Amino acid sequence: MIQNKTLLAYLALGTGILALSFSAMFVRWANAPGPVTAFYRLFFSTFLLLPFFAPRIRMNSAIASPSIAFPLLAGIFTALDLGLWTASLTYTTASNATLLGNTAPLWVALGAWLILKQKLTPVFWRGLVLALLGAALIMGTDFILHPRFGIGDAMAVTTGLFYAGYFLCTEKSRVHFDAVSHIWIVGVSASISLFVINMVLHYPLSGYPAQTWLIFLATAVVSQLIGYISLAYALGHLPASVVSPTMILQPVVTTLLAIPLLGEVPGIWQGAGGALALVGIYIVNQSHNQSQVETPNA
Repeated sequence: MIQNKTLLAYLALGTGILALSFSAMFVRWANAPGPVTAFYRLFFSTFLLLPFFAPRIRMNSAIASPSIAFPLLAGIFTALDLGLWTASLTYTTASNATLLGNTAPLWVALGAWLILKQKLTPVFWRGLVLALLGAALIMGTDFILHPRFGIGDAMAVTTGLFYAGYFLCTEKSRVHFDAVSHIWIVGVSASISLFVINMVLHYPLSGYPAQTWLIFLATAVVSQLIGYISLAYALGHLPASVVSPTMILQPVVTTLLAIPLLGEVPGIWQGAGGALALVGIYIVNQSHNQSQVETPNA
């Protein structure tokens, strides 16, 4: 039974990575402003998840407690993350945006060091240097060869900061909320925040062709529901030391998918920078996770 659960957990992890790797494809295929696609990704997913969340309302007293602030704040960070990240795809490649947007582990660890005064090992600092050198190589090359790409790269790196904020709030939220409740509350908070963002930017939320609406629905089902629920299941049966470093495969899968689906072939310098950044992020993940005592959930 334990082996079956472990196998299912690994299958869920792989499914989650694949589902999230399609995120950039959906944004490009939608032919709509990035923040609009992000809004419908969260908006539709909250309705689809409502039947699973509704029975949990009376079971969880934390919903009516101050703890509700954690998933609500995580939702705001999600809105800022997805809004800026989807916008960055207008200016840079899918692989660059996904890789640079996944630098969150660096900022999470640095935040823990600055705010929580956690000690960081020399291995962590070596990994950080490698990751930042890789990111700098990608961004520097793009600014020189394709200034428009460079702007998109800078936007994608900034999303990593918001993604880190989401992780930190989620860690606190999951103490009080189960995975479904957390994801649903985050979705509501993020939907409202993205609605405001689109109104401020004067992006229309209607008037799109049928194909675009189908892509909005697809990204809600695939990227949001399948992606996040699969990862939540995997985290319930596998230690973070396994899940977290494995997530660096997402930029790799996105890059491979973008070659046939978007016609984006990475250049030599971008490829070298990406590989260097991935190695650095992996080292940071391993270093950070080894410094914590991990107890997988049942």
